[in-house]
Amino acid sequence: MDMQGAAERADAMFYATVAAIKPEIEWVHDSTTTGSCDVTRYWTVMTEVSEQRRGNFLGVVERYWKASDYQIEMVNPSKEMPEIIATSPDGFGMSVIIGYKGQAFFEATSPCVDKSKVAAPKKVANGRTYEGEIPTPNVRSDFWSAETPVPGTTPAS
Repeated sequence: MDMQGAAERADAMFYATVAAIKPEIEWVHDSTTTGSCDVTRYWTVMTEVSEQRRGNFLGVVERYWKASDYQIEMVNPSKEMPEIIATSPDGFGMSVIIGYKGQAFFEATSPCVDKSKVAAPKKVANGRTYEGEIPTPNVRSDFWSAETPVPGTTPAS
């Protein structure tokens, strides 16, 4: 596999992950970086995930990754910046972190692959297009942005 193939694999892993998140979230492509033999793709979620719904959001991602045979390497339950880091069966590192104002960020890093040029992702993001820097989350969701716990769940203490 070369870097382009790895970038396409990372894209597919991300698209499958966000497809598992219901209701749907808006996201945009962020940057792509390459190392000496690896490639990393980044995506930014534009849907605000409220403090009360972050555990649910991360739970959906974690369950999907486990069902896809990813190895969960770390779960950081931090109230300020919760994060999950996992490794796919084919050695890609995946992470999701929720940062400032409830903005989620996904990252996928390939294992060492053959060097090659890397093209931009082919699939168009489902969020708006931004010129320059991507802003803080600016999409409200009746579900993900709600400032109440999900009905029928008990908050962890």
